Amino acid sequence: MTRIQQIKPDRVFMGRLKYGSDLLEEITEICIKERIDLGRISAIGALQKAHIGFYNQKARAYEFLQFDQPLEITNLAGNISFRDGKPFVHAHVTLADDRGNAFGGHLAPGSVVFACEIMIDIFDGPVFERMLDEETGLVLWKF
Repeated sequence: MTRIQQIKPDRVFMGRLKYGSDLLEEITEICIKERIDLGRISAIGALQKAHIGFYNQKARAYEFLQFDQPLEITNLAGNISFRDGKPFVHAHVTLADDRGNAFGGHLAPGSVVFACEIMIDIFDGPVFERMLDEETGLVLWKF
């Protein structure tokens, strides 16, 4: 069953992430510091190295790829909700190498920032709490 909630725009943060920081951890720290619990994330930039995942639906587990090379962030899209009582960042990223080959997946810890410009749209609305979904094996929004 499809479930949706109405939310309203509140504020927007724009900024640049710190060189050498972990991309996912840095975004999460911003959310904790600014008390952001409902939002949307977008970013562009470059990584020194990347760690991304793919959810194997049959095995019900993430499989990860490590790229130990510079890559462009051609798109990062994600959301902010709550998991275990604190802000949780869920983001997917599309990356390109020096030949224009694209790679994408679930952003995982271990992606190191070279340069990154980020926008965080904050919303006012109900809490979107993540809980285990038995049907998929994923931790999804529970209404």
